[in-house]
Amino acid sequence: MINLAKPEIWFICGSQHLYGPGPLKQVADNAQKIAEGLAKSSRLPLKTVFKALLTTPDEIAKLCLEANSDANCAGLILWMHTFSPSKMWIRGLNVLQKPFVHLHTQFNAELPWDTIDMDFMNLNQSAHGDREAGFIHTRMRLARKVVVGHWSDPEVHDRLGAWMRAARAWHDWQGARIARFGDNMRQVAVTEGDKVSAEMTFGFATNGYGVGDLVAEIKKVSDAAAAKLVSAYEAEYSVAPELRKGGKRHDSLIDGAKIELGLRAFLEAGGFKGYTDTFEDLHGIKQLPGVASQRLMADGYGFGAEGDWKTAALVRAMKVMGEGLPGGTSFMEDYTYHLPAGGGQVLGAHMLEICPSIAKGKPTLEIHPLGIGGKEDPVRLVFDAAAGPALNASLIDLGNRFRLVVNEIKVVEHPKLPKLPVARALWECKPDHKTGCAAWILAGGAHHSGFSYSVTTEMLEDFATIAGIELALIGPDTRISSFKQDLRANEVYYHLSHGFRA
Repeated sequence: MINLAKPEIWFICGSQHLYGPGPLKQVADNAQKIAEGLAKSSRLPLKTVFKALLTTPDEIAKLCLEANSDANCAGLILWMHTFSPSKMWIRGLNVLQKPFVHLHTQFNAELPWDTIDMDFMNLNQSAHGDREAGFIHTRMRLARKVVVGHWSDPEVHDRLGAWMRAARAWHDWQGARIARFGDNMRQVAVTEGDKVSAEMTFGFATNGYGVGDLVAEIKKVSDAAAAKLVSAYEAEYSVAPELRKGGKRHDSLIDGAKIELGLRAFLEAGGFKGYTDTFEDLHGIKQLPGVASQRLMADGYGFGAEGDWKTAALVRAMKVMGEGLPGGTSFMEDYTYHLPAGGGQVLGAHMLEICPSIAKGKPTLEIHPLGIGGKEDPVRLVFDAAAGPALNASLIDLGNRFRLVVNEIKVVEHPKLPKLPVARALWECKPDHKTGCAAWILAGGAHHSGFSYSVTTEMLEDFATIAGIELALIGPDTRISSFKQDLRANEVYYHLSHGFRA
């Protein structure tokens, strides 16, 4: 994936000098073994590094400041082997700017019933010490994830892994740059938003760039470079005969390749991790970037159509979360419904820009007219999305805060669509069509979303916790009455918790 760092997670153990140097050495050894065990786990996407045994307020504050300043640290795992009086942690936690997860575990999996004595009890009192830590986290109103279970348990690894993926996406957003070619689609509300508040809240910056700057890069692309990319298209996809060399529309494929190479050069030169464009502002470009946007997304760029910079950033974050997992992630739009008696399905697609990482089989590369934009016919990849569990997520700006709306869905097979020349997915909303759609609309979810087979609800919940934003989850247990009540309660909570800064 482009521009993706592989940071590390620091493992921090808490104790105190009450127990003496011998037990503290044992505590440090045990903590290091846990960190080493986590580092070896294939279920964890980031390396766990034992960083310190902390026993004083000064040590804790110093380490938290070090974590803040270390660009390679994506977050911390905190664990209290013994009893670490939590007033010692206040100064450090007050300045800590990196996310942390509280691992409630203990070194031994089972109790030695025949030999257990008070020395053993004093040394292995995580059940005691982690409650003291948990209180101060709660007292300080610190957002965090709590994972409970023995450190060797695969389920514990999976839950830590979900958090690490969220922490990595958050790390990736810090200082990230989103390029916006042109402006928002005219008169559209949900794709607008406060880019200043977003940078304050999330750490990524969105700035506008003239389409002329992109056109200049496209014009630099040589015929030889475009021809080489077209050869790659022919090797990777089933190319329509009219687009192949000698075909009557081959020049359009060359144009599409030049757009991809020019766009890629612009993004690489600027170190961007995502971008938007709009069909209403394409002066100097022959066709709307179709295959270009699809392939750039497949390489890890975030994308949002019609100037939707929030979705571009979200798609990037979701691609980072799902890195290395089966499935895929794409920009998506809920386009139209199938409403047979007693049920309902959503046909998702877009004019062009759906990522081939979610394709069921080998995409075809085709050219068809596009009824809007006033440009030449664009080339695009056409395919069906795979059946299976997935989710849609939407990041919206409510003025005083941001909300992440998530709907768990099931992608299903659909009949052949011989006259629909775009990539598409057909899904069923959970808990059912009427409830799922009503909840999405009540929550203000956008018509654009991040669609993923690989990202889980747990990852997005962890991500929202790290970001300090509201999560509105629509899943199997959603009921409209309680969902509306949660939204009303959240209005009060997030308004008060964020104060005037938003």
